[in-house]
This record gives sequence, C-alpha cells and structure tokens, in this order.
Amino acid sequence: MSYFANVPVIADGKGLVANVIAAEQDFIDSGLVCDPFTWVQTSYNTHGGIHYGADGQPDGGVALRANYAGIGDTYDQANDVFYKPQPYPSWTISAPTWEWQAPVPYPSTGGPYTWDEATQSWVA
Repeated sequence: MSYFANVPVIADGKGLVANVIAAEQDFIDSGLVCDPFTWVQTSYNTHGGIHYGADGQPDGGVALRANYAGIGDTYDQANDVFYKPQPYPSWTISAPTWEWQAPVPYPSTGGPYTWDEATQSWVA
C-alpha cells in the first residue's frame, strides 16, 4: 500500500494538494478516482528531506518528495517536492528539507517562543 496526493491543477509548475489517500498503484491507474495523472505518490515516513523508520529514527531510506503531503500543501513539480503553506510572509523555503525558515533562528534557550511577524522576532 502506498500514499498518493491528488494535485488536480498545476499552474506555473505548482499545485495544491486536494486529497491524500492510501491505495495501490493499480487503483490509481484505473482512473476510478480522477485522472491518474493528477495523483503523485508521497511517503508517510518522509519529513524534512529525511526518511524515518518505524522506530522514528532516520533509516537511510529514500526521502520521497522531501515531505509527506497534506491537504493544502504545495506540490512543486520542478523540484518534485511537497511542502506546507508559508506560515509568515517573512519566512523562506529551504532546500533540501523543504521546510519554512524564519529570518531569525529559534532561540536555543528558554521558551517556548512564538513568532511575531511585526517585529520579526521570537517572543517568549
């Protein structure tokens, strides 16, 4: 069994994930659930460009498309990756993890902190 993300429209090389299902490749290829070309395989065990085993530890497996797809995530066809929506306008996407990065690193002590976009800083 594999996981597949439905990306019905790709414009300018990017599209939003509309649905994610567990299915066999033959079922996707049958066309019973939309055009087979709108489905992109995703890996439940992949996050931040790393594949994790059942024990939650990196296992050296193939990190398929950088991140497990979720509804509302972006599929970037040119880079063949999935990533979450941008949380704040000042944050930028970073390869090879394809995760959003704040312009200021998260503090290493204290916390917890939340991001304040107005001041572009972490606030306790």
